[in-house]
Amino acid sequence: MPDLLFDKYFMQLAFKQAELSYLLGEVPVGAVILDKQGNVIAKGHNRTIIDQDPTAHAEVVVLRKAALIMGNHRLPGFILYVTLEPCLMCIGAISQARLDRVIFGTFDSKGQSTFNSQFNLNKYLNHKVSMIGGILSEDCGKILHQFFHNLRYNNQ
Repeated sequence: MPDLLFDKYFMQLAFKQAELSYLLGEVPVGAVILDKQGNVIAKGHNRTIIDQDPTAHAEVVVLRKAALIMGNHRLPGFILYVTLEPCLMCIGAISQARLDRVIFGTFDSKGQSTFNSQFNLNKYLNHKVSMIGGILSEDCGKILHQFFHNLRYNNQ
């Protein structure tokens, strides 16, 4: 079972992806996905604006990359690290990919709380996903806060 240092290390890799997203003018969310042996299979960040694709959230980006690399749309035993609590769309994609675990950074205080509602979603989803939140929450939340602060400030 991975420990907190393990989770922090991989969340830092996801955070580096969020920083790239920030520099590109995307909402700064980053993700990495690990295989069963703990190897990083794919890294990615939000690309909704760049790709003009409303589904190009960091989670979906890395799921697509990992599926292509592995040659399979199912990724059982894999772990996803993402800097922001996944939205409902991403939870659906995560469930379809059959991931074992999702570790996220900061809670989504503005959107629907999938962490709390995920347990209710488990009643409706075919595959149950273990979720842990709050890893490097302060750093992951700070970059989002800064991004939206700058967006509001620059649009006034």
